[in-house]
Amino acid sequence: MNLSLHGRYALVGGGSQGIGLAIAQELALLGASCVLVARNENRLQQAVSQLDTAVNQQHSYLVADYQDTESTERAVTTLVEKQPIHILINNSGGPAPGDITDAVATQFIKAFEQHLVVNQLVAQAVLPGMKMAAYGRIINVVSTSVRIPIAGLGVSNTIRGAVASWAKTWSNEVAQYGITVNNILPGATETARLHHLIEKRAAAARTAVSEIIDGMTGEIPARRFGKPEEIAAVAAFLASSAAAYVTGASIPVDGGKIGAI
Repeated sequence: MNLSLHGRYALVGGGSQGIGLAIAQELALLGASCVLVARNENRLQQAVSQLDTAVNQQHSYLVADYQDTESTERAVTTLVEKQPIHILINNSGGPAPGDITDAVATQFIKAFEQHLVVNQLVAQAVLPGMKMAAYGRIINVVSTSVRIPIAGLGVSNTIRGAVASWAKTWSNEVAQYGITVNNILPGATETARLHHLIEKRAAAARTAVSEIIDGMTGEIPARRFGKPEEIAAVAAFLASSAAAYVTGASIPVDGGKIGAI
Protein backbone atom coordinates (compact mmCIF):
# COMPACT_ATOMS: atom_id res chain seq x y z
CA MET A 1 0.00 0.00 0.00
CA ASN A 2 1.37 3.37 -1.01
CA LEU A 3 1.04 5.72 1.95
CA SER A 4 3.94 7.99 1.02
CA LEU A 5 3.24 11.71 1.09
CA HIS A 6 6.73 12.73 0.00
CA GLY A 7 6.56 15.92 -2.04
CA ARG A 8 3.09 16.82 -0.79
CA TYR A 9 2.24 19.97 1.16
CA ALA A 10 -0.33 19.94 3.93
CA LEU A 11 -2.16 22.78 5.67
CA VAL A 12 -3.27 21.69 9.13
CA GLY A 13 -5.79 23.73 11.08
CA GLY A 14 -5.50 23.69 14.86
CA GLY A 15 -2.03 22.27 14.35
CA SER A 16 -0.44 23.50 17.56
CA GLN A 17 -1.99 20.90 19.86
CA GLY A 18 -4.36 17.97 20.25
CA ILE A 19 -5.75 16.20 17.22
CA GLY A 20 -4.38 18.79 14.79
CA LEU A 21 -0.82 18.36 16.01
CA ALA A 22 -1.15 14.57 16.00
CA ILE A 23 -2.31 14.67 12.37
CA ALA A 24 0.59 16.94 11.38
CA GLN A 25 3.05 14.59 13.07
CA GLU A 26 1.65 11.60 11.20
CA LEU A 27 1.62 13.39 7.84
CA ALA A 28 5.22 14.48 8.38
CA LEU A 29 6.27 10.91 9.19
CA LEU A 30 4.86 9.92 5.78
CA GLY A 31 6.97 12.61 4.10
CA ALA A 32 4.63 15.62 3.84
CA SER A 33 5.74 19.18 4.46
CA CYS A 34 3.28 20.77 6.88
CA VAL A 35 2.06 24.29 7.46
CA LEU A 36 0.42 24.52 10.86
CA VAL A 37 -2.31 27.07 11.59
CA ALA A 38 -3.31 28.30 15.04
CA ARG A 39 -3.56 31.46 17.14
CA ASN A 40 -0.65 30.98 19.55
CA GLU A 41 2.73 31.57 17.91
CA ASN A 42 4.76 30.07 20.76
CA ARG A 43 2.80 26.83 20.60
CA LEU A 44 3.11 26.78 16.82
CA GLN A 45 6.88 27.13 17.02
CA GLN A 46 7.06 24.27 19.52
CA ALA A 47 4.78 22.13 17.37
CA VAL A 48 6.79 22.67 14.20
CA SER A 49 9.94 21.62 16.04
CA GLN A 50 8.29 18.25 16.79
CA LEU A 51 7.68 17.33 13.14
CA ASP A 52 9.78 14.75 11.32
CA THR A 53 12.28 16.03 8.72
CA ALA A 54 13.93 12.76 7.69
CA VAL A 55 13.29 13.38 3.98
CA ASN A 56 14.02 17.11 4.06
CA GLN A 57 10.45 18.23 4.66
CA GLN A 58 10.04 21.98 5.03
CA HIS A 59 7.63 22.76 7.86
CA SER A 60 6.27 26.18 8.78
CA TYR A 61 3.29 27.86 10.40
CA LEU A 62 0.66 30.56 10.01
CA VAL A 63 -0.65 32.59 12.92
CA ALA A 64 -4.36 32.94 12.28
CA ASP A 65 -7.59 32.98 14.25
CA TYR A 66 -10.41 31.05 12.56
CA GLN A 67 -12.87 33.37 14.30
CA ASP A 68 -11.50 36.13 12.05
CA THR A 69 -12.52 34.87 8.62
CA GLU A 70 -11.06 37.74 6.59
CA SER A 71 -7.56 37.59 8.08
CA THR A 72 -7.50 33.80 7.80
CA GLU A 73 -8.46 33.99 4.14
CA ARG A 74 -5.75 36.57 3.47
CA ALA A 75 -3.10 34.48 5.22
CA VAL A 76 -3.95 31.32 3.30
CA THR A 77 -4.26 33.16 -0.03
CA THR A 78 -0.78 34.62 0.50
CA LEU A 79 0.54 31.15 1.33
CA VAL A 80 -0.80 29.44 -1.79
CA GLU A 81 0.70 32.14 -3.99
CA LYS A 82 4.09 30.77 -2.91
CA GLN A 83 3.38 27.03 -2.76
CA PRO A 84 0.52 24.69 -3.55
CA ILE A 85 -1.40 22.82 -0.86
CA HIS A 86 -2.29 19.21 -1.64
CA ILE A 87 -3.77 18.21 1.72
CA LEU A 88 -6.11 20.41 3.73
CA ILE A 89 -7.01 19.47 7.28
CA ASN A 90 -9.99 21.52 8.46
CA ASN A 91 -9.83 21.33 12.23
CA SER A 92 -10.87 23.91 14.79
CA GLY A 93 -11.91 23.91 18.44
CA GLY A 94 -15.60 23.30 18.96
CA PRO A 95 -18.22 25.79 20.16
CA ALA A 96 -18.80 26.20 23.87
CA PRO A 97 -21.04 23.59 25.48
CA GLY A 98 -24.61 24.32 26.47
CA ASP A 99 -28.22 23.37 25.77
CA ILE A 100 -29.61 24.56 22.45
CA THR A 101 -32.63 26.05 24.20
CA ASP A 102 -30.31 28.46 26.01
CA ALA A 103 -28.21 29.39 22.96
CA VAL A 104 -28.38 32.90 21.54
CA ALA A 105 -28.21 33.81 17.87
CA THR A 106 -24.68 35.19 18.05
CA GLN A 107 -23.37 31.80 19.20
CA PHE A 108 -24.67 30.17 16.02
CA ILE A 109 -23.31 32.94 13.83
CA LYS A 110 -19.87 32.78 15.43
CA ALA A 111 -19.73 28.98 15.16
CA PHE A 112 -20.96 29.04 11.55
CA GLU A 113 -18.22 31.47 10.56
CA GLN A 114 -15.47 29.61 12.43
CA HIS A 115 -16.35 26.13 11.22
CA LEU A 116 -18.13 26.43 7.88
CA VAL A 117 -17.30 29.82 6.39
CA VAL A 118 -13.57 29.41 7.12
CA ASN A 119 -13.66 25.89 5.63
CA GLN A 120 -15.21 27.32 2.48
CA LEU A 121 -12.75 30.19 2.12
CA VAL A 122 -9.69 28.05 2.76
CA ALA A 123 -10.87 25.24 0.50
CA GLN A 124 -11.48 27.73 -2.31
CA ALA A 125 -7.98 29.15 -1.82
CA VAL A 126 -6.24 25.75 -2.11
CA LEU A 127 -8.48 24.33 -4.84
CA PRO A 128 -6.55 25.70 -7.87
CA GLY A 129 -3.31 24.09 -6.69
CA MET A 130 -5.05 20.78 -6.09
CA LYS A 131 -6.57 20.88 -9.57
CA MET A 132 -3.21 21.67 -11.13
CA ALA A 133 -1.61 18.71 -9.33
CA ALA A 134 -4.61 16.45 -10.07
CA TYR A 135 -4.31 15.51 -6.41
CA GLY A 136 -6.15 16.91 -3.47
CA ARG A 137 -7.32 15.77 -0.07
CA ILE A 138 -9.73 17.82 2.03
CA ILE A 139 -10.22 16.19 5.42
CA ASN A 140 -12.57 17.68 7.97
CA VAL A 141 -12.27 16.77 11.64
CA VAL A 142 -15.88 16.98 12.76
CA SER A 143 -17.66 14.92 15.44
CA THR A 144 -19.83 11.85 15.95
CA SER A 145 -22.64 14.35 16.57
CA VAL A 146 -23.02 14.34 12.77
CA ARG A 147 -24.73 10.97 13.27
CA ILE A 148 -26.20 11.31 16.77
CA PRO A 149 -26.48 14.68 18.56
CA ILE A 150 -24.55 14.88 21.84
CA ALA A 151 -26.42 16.13 24.88
CA GLY A 152 -25.28 19.53 26.10
CA LEU A 153 -23.64 20.52 22.80
CA GLY A 154 -26.55 22.25 21.10
CA VAL A 155 -24.67 24.76 18.95
CA SER A 156 -21.92 22.28 18.11
CA ASN A 157 -24.40 19.61 17.00
CA THR A 158 -26.05 22.10 14.67
CA ILE A 159 -22.86 23.36 13.07
CA ARG A 160 -21.21 19.94 12.73
CA GLY A 161 -24.17 18.70 10.71
CA ALA A 162 -23.86 21.70 8.40
CA VAL A 163 -20.16 21.00 7.86
CA ALA A 164 -20.88 17.38 6.95
CA SER A 165 -23.43 18.46 4.33
CA TRP A 166 -20.99 21.06 3.01
CA ALA A 167 -18.29 18.40 2.66
CA LYS A 168 -20.55 15.94 0.85
CA THR A 169 -21.53 18.63 -1.65
CA TRP A 170 -17.88 19.55 -2.23
CA SER A 171 -16.93 15.90 -2.73
CA ASN A 172 -19.46 15.54 -5.53
CA GLU A 173 -18.16 18.60 -7.36
CA VAL A 174 -14.40 18.03 -7.15
CA ALA A 175 -14.00 14.25 -7.47
CA GLN A 176 -13.48 14.55 -11.22
CA TYR A 177 -10.24 16.46 -10.55
CA GLY A 178 -8.62 13.78 -8.40
CA ILE A 179 -9.67 15.56 -5.21
CA THR A 180 -11.37 13.77 -2.35
CA VAL A 181 -13.35 15.30 0.53
CA ASN A 182 -14.00 13.27 3.67
CA ASN A 183 -15.00 13.76 7.29
CA ILE A 184 -13.49 12.11 10.33
CA LEU A 185 -15.91 11.81 13.23
CA PRO A 186 -13.88 11.51 16.43
CA GLY A 187 -15.58 10.15 19.49
CA ALA A 188 -14.43 11.17 22.97
CA THR A 189 -10.71 11.76 22.49
CA GLU A 190 -8.05 12.66 25.06
CA THR A 191 -7.76 16.39 24.39
CA ALA A 192 -7.93 19.57 26.45
CA ARG A 193 -11.45 20.20 25.10
CA LEU A 194 -12.68 16.80 26.33
CA HIS A 195 -11.36 17.42 29.81
CA HIS A 196 -12.91 20.90 29.84
CA LEU A 197 -16.30 19.39 28.97
CA ILE A 198 -15.90 16.71 31.63
CA GLU A 199 -15.08 19.30 34.28
CA LYS A 200 -18.14 21.34 33.32
CA ARG A 201 -20.37 18.27 33.52
CA ALA A 202 -18.94 17.33 36.90
CA ALA A 203 -19.49 20.85 38.23
CA ALA A 204 -23.06 20.96 36.93
CA ALA A 205 -23.84 17.56 38.44
CA ARG A 206 -21.91 18.34 41.63
CA THR A 207 -20.03 15.09 41.34
CA ALA A 208 -16.43 13.95 40.94
CA VAL A 209 -14.66 14.15 37.59
CA SER A 210 -13.78 10.47 37.94
CA GLU A 211 -17.49 9.57 38.06
CA ILE A 212 -18.16 11.45 34.83
CA ILE A 213 -15.22 9.69 33.17
CA ASP A 214 -16.41 6.28 34.37
CA GLY A 215 -19.88 6.98 33.07
CA MET A 216 -18.61 8.11 29.67
CA THR A 217 -16.15 5.28 29.11
CA GLY A 218 -18.77 2.80 30.26
CA GLU A 219 -20.86 3.75 27.21
CA ILE A 220 -17.97 3.10 24.82
CA PRO A 221 -17.52 -0.54 23.73
CA ALA A 222 -13.73 -0.07 23.80
CA ARG A 223 -14.12 1.13 27.44
CA ARG A 224 -11.71 4.02 27.00
CA PHE A 225 -11.27 7.38 25.35
CA GLY A 226 -9.52 7.63 22.01
CA LYS A 227 -6.03 8.99 21.50
CA PRO A 228 -5.21 11.85 19.11
CA GLU A 229 -2.79 9.61 17.23
CA GLU A 230 -5.63 7.19 16.48
CA ILE A 231 -7.55 9.98 14.76
CA ALA A 232 -4.34 10.97 12.98
CA ALA A 233 -3.84 7.48 11.57
CA VAL A 234 -7.18 7.65 9.77
CA ALA A 235 -6.41 11.13 8.48
CA ALA A 236 -3.05 9.94 7.14
CA PHE A 237 -4.70 7.12 5.21
CA LEU A 238 -7.29 9.47 3.73
CA ALA A 239 -4.49 11.85 2.71
CA SER A 240 -2.62 9.16 0.82
CA SER A 241 -2.88 7.75 -2.69
CA ALA A 242 -4.28 4.56 -1.18
CA ALA A 243 -7.53 6.39 -0.40
CA ALA A 244 -8.03 7.85 -3.88
CA TYR A 245 -11.45 6.19 -4.29
CA VAL A 246 -12.74 7.16 -0.84
CA THR A 247 -14.69 10.40 -1.00
CA GLY A 248 -17.84 11.89 0.46
CA ALA A 249 -17.52 9.65 3.51
CA SER A 250 -17.98 10.40 7.19
CA ILE A 251 -15.87 7.92 9.13
CA PRO A 252 -16.40 7.45 12.89
CA VAL A 253 -13.31 6.87 15.03
CA ASP A 254 -15.06 6.37 18.32
CA GLY A 255 -14.32 2.98 19.85
CA GLY A 256 -17.70 1.70 18.67
CA LYS A 257 -19.77 4.33 20.48
CA ILE A 258 -22.16 5.14 17.64
CA GLY A 259 -24.94 2.60 17.88
CA ALA A 260 -25.70 2.39 14.15
CA ILE A 261 -24.37 0.09 11.44
